[in-house]
Amino acid sequence: MTSPLRSSTVAPDHLVDHLTGFVDDLRARGIVVGPASLIDAASATEVLNLLDRNSFREGLACTLVTDHGHRAVFDAVFDLWFPVGSGMRTTTQELPTDADGAVDIDAVREMVAEMLADPDAENDGRLAELISLIVDQIGGYRSTRGDAFSTYQAMSTIRPQTLIAKIAAAMAAAGSADQDGAEPRYRRSAADRVTRFGSMISEETRRRMVDRAGRDRVGEYAVPTLPENINFLSAGRAEMIEMRRTVDPLARLLAAKLEVRRRRARRGVVDIRKTLRASMSTGGVPIELTYARPRPGRPELVILCDVSGSVSGFSQFTLQLVYALRQHFSAVRVFAFVDTVDEVTEYFSRRPDDIDIGSSVAQILSSARLITRDGHSDYGHALSGFVEDHIDSLTHRGALLVLGDGRNNYHDPSFGALRELVTRARHAYWLNPEAESIWNSGDSVASDYATIIEMHECRNAAQLARVVAELLPV
Repeated sequence: MTSPLRSSTVAPDHLVDHLTGFVDDLRARGIVVGPASLIDAASATEVLNLLDRNSFREGLACTLVTDHGHRAVFDAVFDLWFPVGSGMRTTTQELPTDADGAVDIDAVREMVAEMLADPDAENDGRLAELISLIVDQIGGYRSTRGDAFSTYQAMSTIRPQTLIAKIAAAMAAAGSADQDGAEPRYRRSAADRVTRFGSMISEETRRRMVDRAGRDRVGEYAVPTLPENINFLSAGRAEMIEMRRTVDPLARLLAAKLEVRRRRARRGVVDIRKTLRASMSTGGVPIELTYARPRPGRPELVILCDVSGSVSGFSQFTLQLVYALRQHFSAVRVFAFVDTVDEVTEYFSRRPDDIDIGSSVAQILSSARLITRDGHSDYGHALSGFVEDHIDSLTHRGALLVLGDGRNNYHDPSFGALRELVTRARHAYWLNPEAESIWNSGDSVASDYATIIEMHECRNAAQLARVVAELLPV
């Protein structure tokens, strides 16, 4: 094995060029790295021990990563550009086999449990050697393009999550004499080591696949998407949880942008009367302009959101972001619908820090009157019902925000009802989680609604943040 900077992919004389390529790859994936950060990273390589891969990784992360949510992407790209080495690791270990010469999975699982219970196994390289054997002999398979390796195949065969109790017991047996109340601590430590084991399996799999398929090819599928760039409509449960962690940073960023806009708008417009009156001292020449005092208002916000299964994740994320910024509105009222609209503001009446949007939406679906027809999204019926029952919630000071994909399941779209709402509100916007290119496909009437109301594409959190920043009042 060679050091990360002694492999065939990196020569010491070309370290700066290689580092620049690495940073370009990070930028291409959405991580913002300024010229100053790149210079800092290059300077860091002068003082880091380049033969210590973990120190090198952490040093680059400190200079290049400013958002902790981007760390997973950074680590995956780092593994592609600065691999441990190439080929199979040199090892003195062997996986146990049964009488037929096949790998004995039960015995391998015992080896894994023993290694994970030993804190020195990772430091002295024994765990890395075992992981290399597991990826090669258990995670390896034959594809149409030759040898390939699968993290899923290795992990599903070993099933390390089932070893937590055994690892914790081994750690306790090797611990100090007084173990009263220590069992939960050992179990947490065992769970952390199992998670670390999974990460090392993934890292080794990527390294072996890079050898076979090349860095660019593996980078297409092995590097995760930044949380703020994950598509709302294709996000799984784990991805939605990760995305919701970006709400607070996004809210702080938007609040900072609004403050800048307010500072720039403090002078207001020119007060003609006061300017002319002041110009009498200069013979009627308005040398000094007098500005009217600005009167920034905090509008009332009315949110009409589709909470049906297809777009519920998008609606929840947007509601969470809006409630994090609710201090910019004098009042926020929320109306939800599937095929029938109902006011659900009471489910969000707690302090913003105490609101669990996911739980609130779950309560809404079980308690509110949102389904009275076929249970499929019916924008026309919801819009008509809003006009009939809740039109008074919109005033000349109010802003209307509609959340949904505009897929009406071929029901009557009730364009007239939407026109009435837009006319009634001072501002009206529609945020659509689908790409604009498919707004008029299938049962979607989004393009027709867009001729009545200002509609914006919001497929991910980054797009949503940009749109909300433009639409929020100064």
